[in-house]
Amino acid sequence: MLSPVDLSLSTILLLLLLISPPLSSRAQSPLPSRSPDEPPTVCIIGSGIGGSSVAHFLRHYSSNPFSIRIFERHGVVGGRMAMVNVSGETFEAGASILHPKNFHAVNYTKLLDLKIKKPSSSESFSLGIWDGKTFVFKTLKGGCKVPFVDKIVSLANSVLMFVRYGFSLLRMESFVESTVDGFLKYYESTESRPVFETVDEMLKWAGLYNLTTRTLQEELIDAGLSPLLLQELVTVITRINYGQSVFISGLAGAVSLAGSGGGLWAIEGGNWQMAAGLISHSDAALHLHEEIESISYLGERYELNSTEGNSYKCEVAVVATPLDELNIQFNPQISIPERKLQHTHATFVRGLLNPAYFGLNAVSEIPELVGTIEDPDLPFSSISVLKQRDEKDATYKIFSRKRMEDTLLDSIFSVRQETIRINWGAYPHYKAPEVFAPFILDGQHLYYVNAFENAASAMETSAVAAENIARLIVSRFFSQEPLISSNLTSDSDGEPVHVDL
Repeated sequence: MLSPVDLSLSTILLLLLLISPPLSSRAQSPLPSRSPDEPPTVCIIGSGIGGSSVAHFLRHYSSNPFSIRIFERHGVVGGRMAMVNVSGETFEAGASILHPKNFHAVNYTKLLDLKIKKPSSSESFSLGIWDGKTFVFKTLKGGCKVPFVDKIVSLANSVLMFVRYGFSLLRMESFVESTVDGFLKYYESTESRPVFETVDEMLKWAGLYNLTTRTLQEELIDAGLSPLLLQELVTVITRINYGQSVFISGLAGAVSLAGSGGGLWAIEGGNWQMAAGLISHSDAALHLHEEIESISYLGERYELNSTEGNSYKCEVAVVATPLDELNIQFNPQISIPERKLQHTHATFVRGLLNPAYFGLNAVSEIPELVGTIEDPDLPFSSISVLKQRDEKDATYKIFSRKRMEDTLLDSIFSVRQETIRINWGAYPHYKAPEVFAPFILDGQHLYYVNAFENAASAMETSAVAAENIARLIVSRFFSQEPLISSNLTSDSDGEPVHVDL
């Protein structure tokens, strides 16, 4: 066998040309340089709130001409903002609630002329905390047609909550408000708000980074919350919103608690309409049913190859979907911290709960929201009523960490007319201290929106991360100062720009 040291350079080149097979994949061949008159292309992988927001903010902040392509492996846009059809009626299957101070989402509804759906009145909503044997705490049911009676029930429930948890409730509220105040810094004018190249510096600037280094339990104990409130109500909230316990990292826990407050809202007809509207408004070319399987950097451009056999060239590539359970091949390879997704099984049932399962005599005694404490033997995290048709017919949503098998459902329900199961890779499995993937994956123009999800996962946090990514692209690729955006928390008259819910 010939040794490489015995060959001249010209001989080696000749041998390589003779023995190498033809280059059948365009991902292996150099791409021609873009002509100066040809506008650049931004390719975005993922059509959820993150990807659609990147497209929106790119148009908002840049005056340069460029085209946008968005790739979605499924047949509908929206990502984890999905709907489910149960007996001809649609319900939110994924991300379902928005906070009154989610100002990007509020502005999207105005921009796209979407209608806000107000939640059911909390005054008539009953909560029960189930430990597997009994309800350790229950609020009273309202729902009376006489508003005055509902007000009395609401007041009575407030008294019940205070008697059980005391001033810890106020301390929890103060902790959440402090976190929300830090998050509001991301809506400040771009004149005073930097563009962030890492998640760490983005969190530190807002005073939120330390919350990702400790567990929610540690944060709340320091805030003076009682063990009972932590074990019961706080645990119920984190299990419902993130499928995890109070040992999740502090910032994710605070976002979870904020998602249980008042004034929550959604989009009439489905939250996915925000993504669909932003994509249309951004004049982006949408590629449905097209999964990207490889991204190669070849000098001045990237090449994206899809499972459909298509190849696309773009100067900027944005990954706006979690990489944790995808098999995208990167060339050259990228390095991100290993992260597991927390799977939440959403089970939708039209039927009737079995009161005997809960040790009760009648369905009417079961609270409309059944939350659970942290116990590995409990088969579900929560059961909630989505729609009550009559005394013997309702649609329920169940959250669990494992699949709800038919035998288990038959014990929980006395009647099941229809059952639909969805397994969501819903959010990261939070573990303090959190370690973050980079926003810029390759030091060039390959960006990762979902790096921010290790801080907290919600529709609005994705929009906030996407806005920063768009500003990064404008400043780094276009070498342009992003167009100035005013403070989003107030309009020109100084009034809040969110509707009064």
